Amino acid sequence: MKLAKNIVSIVTDVIINESEAIKNLVNLITDDFQHIIETILSCKGRVVITGIGKSAIVANKIVATLNSTGTPALFMHAADAIHGDLGMIQSDDVVICISKSGNTPEIKVLVPLIKSRGTVLVGMVGKLDSYLAQQSDYVLDVTVEREACPNNLAPTTSTTATMVMGDALAVALLECRDFSSADFAKLHPGGALGKQLYLKINDVYGGNEKPIVLPSASVKEVILEISSKRLGAAAVIDNAGVLVGIITDGDLRRMLNSHDSFSNLTAVEIMTLAPQTIDADTYATAAMALMQSKNITQLIVTKENAFVGFIHIHDLLREGIV
Repeated sequence: MKLAKNIVSIVTDVIINESEAIKNLVNLITDDFQHIIETILSCKGRVVITGIGKSAIVANKIVATLNSTGTPALFMHAADAIHGDLGMIQSDDVVICISKSGNTPEIKVLVPLIKSRGTVLVGMVGKLDSYLAQQSDYVLDVTVEREACPNNLAPTTSTTATMVMGDALAVALLECRDFSSADFAKLHPGGALGKQLYLKINDVYGGNEKPIVLPSASVKEVILEISSKRLGAAAVIDNAGVLVGIITDGDLRRMLNSHDSFSNLTAVEIMTLAPQTIDADTYATAAMALMQSKNITQLIVTKENAFVGFIHIHDLLREGIV
C-alpha cells in the first residue's frame, strides 16, 4: 500500500466532483418532477422505493426522509421483491425504482411485474436510454458525468446525486402538504430534536419552588425568600393574588448602589414593574428565545394571566433546549 502523494488534493477533487454533479441536477429537472409530486399527493397508497446494491442503501435513506416529513413510504429490496416481497405493493401505491445503469438484471425482472399490477412506476436513473427509463411512467434523471472514484467504478458521485434528488422530492412534498414544525414534532417525539418541538413550559417548571413576597415585605424578607428558593428572583404578589412586580438579584444589587440604608425599604420600592411573563402552555424554545433576547435567566410562569411559578434557564438547558 502506498501513501497518496497529496491527500488534500484528492479530497478536494472528490468534493468538487460531487458538488458540481449536484449543481448540474438543476439542469436535469423536467416536467416529470411536477407530475411525480402531483401523483404522490393524489395517491391513496404509499410510496414504495426499491433498488439493489448501493441504490438500495440510498433508497432506505429516502424512505426515512419521506416518512419523517409526512409522506408514508416503505423500502422494498429489488432482489427480495422477485422472491416474494412483491406482495407489499398495492395498485394504489407509487413505486420509485432507483438504478444508476437502469439495466440491472433484477430491475429488468422486477419492472414488468410492477407494471402488471397497475402501479405508477417512477425511474430514478442515471441513463435515459436504459431499460428502466424507457419503461417508467415518469423519470427522475440523476445522470452524473463521472464518479469521484478514480476508476469511475465505485458509486460515489452517483449515490450523492440520487440522495439529493430524493431530498428535493421530500421537501417539495412537505411544502405542498404545508407540513409544519408541529407536524414534524408529532413524528419526532424522541431525543433533543423532539423536545425542541413539543416540550412546553408546563412540562418543565413544576419542580421549582415558588418564591413570593408581599409588596410590604422588608428587604430582609425579600433576601431570605430569594435565597431559600434558589431561583434568583421572587414574584411580588399583592393580597388579592395579583402579580405586581418582580425582584431579582440584579434589583438587590441596584438597591445597594442607590441607597445608603435599606432597613426601611419595602419590596414595592425596589421591585421591577411589569415583569416578563410566559404562559405555561408556551413551547420551551420560546422561553429560551425570550430569555436570550432580554438577557435574563428566569421568567414568571402564568396560567390565564395568574402567577403559577418560575422557569429558569437552567431548567431549559437540562432538557437540551439551547
